[in-house]
Amino acid sequence: MKPGLSRTLAIVSAFACGAALPQASALAWTIRWLIMAMLFITFLQTRFSRRSLTMSHALLLAANLLMGFAALGLGWALGGRDIALAAFFAGITPTATAAPVIVSFLRGKVEYVVIAFLLSNIVIAALLPLILPLVLGVHTAGLYWQIARTVGVIVFAPMAAAWLVRRWHPQASRWPGKLRNVSFAMWVLALFLITANAAAFLRQEAVSEPLLLVKIVTVSGIVCALNFLLGAWIGGAEFRREASQSLGQKNTTFTIYLAMVYANPLIALGPTCYVLWHNLWNSWQLYRAEQRKI
Repeated sequence: MKPGLSRTLAIVSAFACGAALPQASALAWTIRWLIMAMLFITFLQTRFSRRSLTMSHALLLAANLLMGFAALGLGWALGGRDIALAAFFAGITPTATAAPVIVSFLRGKVEYVVIAFLLSNIVIAALLPLILPLVLGVHTAGLYWQIARTVGVIVFAPMAAAWLVRRWHPQASRWPGKLRNVSFAMWVLALFLITANAAAFLRQEAVSEPLLLVKIVTVSGIVCALNFLLGAWIGGAEFRREASQSLGQKNTTFTIYLAMVYANPLIALGPTCYVLWHNLWNSWQLYRAEQRKI
């Protein structure tokens, strides 16, 4: 079987198995550790420099923030407050922790995506305590430090660990190439657990209006497509793939949690459905990348 096809089948199987086994949601707490392990492997080969920061990074950050409010307006136009909030939580989500991993699979410039990831997660995490009360009309005391702690653990712990390992053993920078398949396997496992978690919610919470669910699935798909397209345009010829991935692949773990806590589980389906859309696009990209190598 061709490598590209096998990876695509692995991703599709993760969705199917997760939907069929909602009981696996009991292991959803491991998703954070899987992502941290993938980031550790990615950071082993990543070097940071001020020269790596480009104007397109600032444009991506601005687009990420504006997309949240654009999605809010789109949701209102399609179906009212619940649709609008579901779209907002999908659109405002910062770059996924796994985005540098996917770009490494696509043989892209990982450092570019890492910087986009750090900027979007740090800045959006800092602004969300100010933005959410405006959107939801609720008090969010302590939210800033809660998100800051989460970002610190998920991002900076593996970054620091990778730096220490590289300092102690410089040859460790070669490990990511050897562990590429291990990283992919961890990503597929995380995808399976995310899908199982969503399936468990859908089975436990009765949705009184099926059309509402259809609208949430649709609006999250539209927001996803707009993000990838806008990112590609911002990146231009030099960083088209990297910028598209930075804006399109979302760290939905944050906003699913925030929507569950400060809105309701139905609204949390916005970023949850986004997981499906951006990973379907990722599977197609991985397939195409493998085809080009053959």
